Amino acid sequence: MAIEFTTLASGSNGNCTYIGTNNTKILIDAGLSGVKIESLLNEINIKPQELDAIFVTHEHIDHIEGVGVLSRRYNLPIYATEGTWENMINKIGNINKTNKKIVYVNERLILNDLCLTPFEVPHDAKEPVCYTIKWDNIKIAIATDMGHITKNIIENIRHCDALILESNYDINMLKNGNYPYNLKQRIFGKYGHLSNEISAKILACVISDKLKYVFLSHISKENNTNDLVYSTFKENLDEFGIKIERDLNIYICKEYGATKIIKLKN
Repeated sequence: MAIEFTTLASGSNGNCTYIGTNNTKILIDAGLSGVKIESLLNEINIKPQELDAIFVTHEHIDHIEGVGVLSRRYNLPIYATEGTWENMINKIGNINKTNKKIVYVNERLILNDLCLTPFEVPHDAKEPVCYTIKWDNIKIAIATDMGHITKNIIENIRHCDALILESNYDINMLKNGNYPYNLKQRIFGKYGHLSNEISAKILACVISDKLKYVFLSHISKENNTNDLVYSTFKENLDEFGIKIERDLNIYICKEYGATKIIKLKN
């Protein structure tokens, strides 16, 4: 028995995470076309018709582009907050009423053998959330699209076996880059995204002997590089005596395609 997960896409052009057990298979977000997501699932030997549900973090198009298509094609329930539904419904097309499911912040939801808990995150969307997923004694957390860190976020991402954490931009690249001023301010802002430096400090705060796998996600093509992400995390973790590969495994998410399939056994 095991739970497995991987990111199928990560970044401003689309986000999608797969999590599955023998009994339950879900997507967290579906921010690519339905055809692309079907293709990516096939690459990891998952048939789209095996999916049980899609859980949505928020209504931005890079998280919901394929949600409606997949729901209609495979009769999939869609789980999202009321605020997300309010701002998403006109973007994803007609959805069968029985497949419109509401999640509530900090309220656990059981789907077969998975226990999911949505937790509030600060982002420029209507009632955005991220999720913790528990299976037996295994815990996975997804924490992306956050403008700043709150106590509630820290509490939710503690004691994980695996963590998908946003590391969106390098501060100097964003400051000196070609983005217009208002867009830079949005990304820097309290409801934008997290820098490499902040994300690395967050990881150092929540790391434990239990945490063995970290996926660094939503990396900007224009304001970041994989080398900068890795070096920033290595430098910050070194200060705490934490060594990558020795103490934990860090993977930088691919913009498109499965990053690495991780299997966690109970």
